Amino acid sequence: MPALKPTDFMAEVRWIGRVPTQGESILSAQTDRLELSFDGPAEERHSGRTRPSCSRVTTQYPRGTEIANVRQLSVLSTEELAAIATDIGLEAIDPIWLGASLVIEGIPDFTLVPPSSRLQGPDGVTLIIDMENRPCHLPAREIEAMHPGKGKAFKPAAQNRRGVTAWVERPGTLALGDSLRLHVPDQPVWAHLNTARASLKR
Repeated sequence: MPALKPTDFMAEVRWIGRVPTQGESILSAQTDRLELSFDGPAEERHSGRTRPSCSRVTTQYPRGTEIANVRQLSVLSTEELAAIATDIGLEAIDPIWLGASLVIEGIPDFTLVPPSSRLQGPDGVTLIIDMENRPCHLPAREIEAMHPGKGKAFKPAAQNRRGVTAWVERPGTLALGDSLRLHVPDQPVWAHLNTARASLKR
């Protein structure tokens, strides 16, 4: 029996970028297509089957531990970027500042879709959504450089709107204008989730 359910929620690819392998900046370079292998986007800083662990998983591993790379792509939505821009007081948020891989349009509250959901493209290329991508100081730094006085507002404005991290389950190509169908796990929400989260605050 299938464990993932295709939904009627469709998204259109509105923007594509890749973070260069060289340098320290998170800035993306805009492009019109992504060739995706099991390693993720080709010639991109976040590609690879494994990666060094980062601040997202310090409660599981010492920083720098080699782990599976479920952060090959950063996917955001136009709707949530617009909401962030409004809260910050900007006309728009350039995905370049956030190191985005994809910006899609059409799925409401995109950042909060269930972990392990899939986004599937026209040629069968499929991304697995790992989890919410938490706001951090790096995009705030880029925004502050472009719009002095606005950067510090990014983290609160981007809460639950920063998009998701994802990795490639099936290779293929994504291009501007492609449609992606959302598939979600056929699984109820764990009844003890709030209790488990509360235990972390002790």
